[in-house]
Amino acid sequence: MIASRRLRLQLFAQNAVFALLLVVAAVLLAHFAQQYSKQWDLTQNARNTLSEGSQQLLKQLKGPVTVTAYVGDRDPNLGDIRRQIADFVARYQRVKPDIALAFIDPREQPKLAKEANVQVPGEMVIEYQGRKEHLTALDEQALTSMLTRLSRNQERMVMFLDGHGERKPDGIANHDLGTLGKRLAAAGIRINTLRLAEVQDVPANTALLVIAAPQVDLLPVEVSRIRGFLDRGGNLLWLIDQEPLRGLQPIADFLGLQLSPGIAVDPAAQALRQPGTLSISSAYGQHPAMRGFTLTTAFPFARRIAHAEENKTWRYTPLVEVAQTGWLETSPLGDSVAFDKNRDMPGPVTVAVALERDVDGRHQRVVVVGTGHFLSNASVGLLGNLDLGMNLVNWLAGDDSMVAVQPRALVDGNLQLTRSSLIFIALFFLIALPGFFLFTGVMNWWRRRS
Repeated sequence: MIASRRLRLQLFAQNAVFALLLVVAAVLLAHFAQQYSKQWDLTQNARNTLSEGSQQLLKQLKGPVTVTAYVGDRDPNLGDIRRQIADFVARYQRVKPDIALAFIDPREQPKLAKEANVQVPGEMVIEYQGRKEHLTALDEQALTSMLTRLSRNQERMVMFLDGHGERKPDGIANHDLGTLGKRLAAAGIRINTLRLAEVQDVPANTALLVIAAPQVDLLPVEVSRIRGFLDRGGNLLWLIDQEPLRGLQPIADFLGLQLSPGIAVDPAAQALRQPGTLSISSAYGQHPAMRGFTLTTAFPFARRIAHAEENKTWRYTPLVEVAQTGWLETSPLGDSVAFDKNRDMPGPVTVAVALERDVDGRHQRVVVVGTGHFLSNASVGLLGNLDLGMNLVNWLAGDDSMVAVQPRALVDGNLQLTRSSLIFIALFFLIALPGFFLFTGVMNWWRRRS
């Protein structure tokens, strides 16, 4: 078939229009690509995307942040470290564009590196509002914690009552609070212990006093000094276990607390093959200390915290309720626990409350939690317990802007294989599997030839 001149002209016009439209589409795509950007993070744990806590912190930072990395173009041990640092900081720049990144080669400008007190290759100096800190690891949790410390306009002192067998903020035992203490220190909060029998009073610069389940009775003079601290408007975090109050009943009366006996029992935990005494919670009160908090938490051996209605001194807000389908078990715990409608109290059970009032123009804050186990080293890693503990401390210390979901540590995505596994993979994929395909091909060729 011979195409006519008219048909050839039509085909030429169609091809020309198609080519023109293709060029126009390419130009438009290039233009929009420069104006707008969209990224999808498909990596495990979204490791190339900042966590919600980091993004919230960056949105709260007012003013520019400067990151100065002291490293050469290439490092014989670290490779193209400048590219690694640039990619790492870019994750923060996408949320806060006024983060400036600069590189200085310590070999070319040793004087600047010495003035900055740089110790290792690749070390970064982070500066914000005239304050500086050094960072040596490309780790989101480390950098976000550093920015949190730099953003605090003043140091917060948190005192932990000591000398009566309390849970220690630097202890490593299962019942201690060492993990929480490390996170507080990383967030720029100064922690210390306080023995009221050895000092005249609670230090005036104490932003928060923590009482974490004393095991022996306090002296009356110590209780008096705690009461004086509260009378002056001091903030308090009180972790109350199932043990007796150890001489602190006057403080409970002053706060208007009603501490009934019993342990919360949660059938939901039993369904997860956990002890019924581990109460699960995702129900939180409408309160600034719980702003934006949606993580599930776990409270082992929790007791009920209530407030006397006739006490009008304090504004009372329930913070955490557990055992929505459970109850408050008042009988001694045995091998089997069952609800007794004549003795036990049906759930939900309030295990954490906030108390507030105004004293001499100061807004006083108190939080009482019916268990110290949930922040212990043995349990603080459960679900969102550590995040809840950080939120409570930040709110009590007056850092309302820091009440947010904390940056999460990334789960290690590296695959570790044993030597036998590596040998098996090498033999199977490099020898056995190619040999099978080769044998199959040869057999087919031989069959066709025959």
